[in-house]
Amino acid sequence: MQVVDLAAGAEALTEFEGRDHGSGVSFIMVSTDVEGAGPRLHRHPYTETFLIRSGEALFTVGDQTLIGRGGQIIVVPANTPHKFAKTGPGRLEMTDIHASDHFVTEWLEPKDS
Repeated sequence: MQVVDLAAGAEALTEFEGRDHGSGVSFIMVSTDVEGAGPRLHRHPYTETFLIRSGEALFTVGDQTLIGRGGQIIVVPANTPHKFAKTGPGRLEMTDIHASDHFVTEWLEPKDS
């Protein structure tokens, strides 16, 4: 059994790779009020599940776009290009769950200079 205690000094944790803790999943914790914040277009060889707790974000998934809002779960199939950007009022709080014990990301858009 592994315990990661966020209250004991790891409060800055935003990424968790399962293989470091004996888990088969990894996740990213998103908490932002910066309009437009989010990753550029990318894909993974596994499913990614977005658990939106509050706020909203504009998601691009394949050739579709949608506004994801607090209380929703969005599942992106493996190998599907996707990205999101915080939009709307309030703070975006969500957990992005990767069905892998480590992150594998293929970036499809260049970094902004």
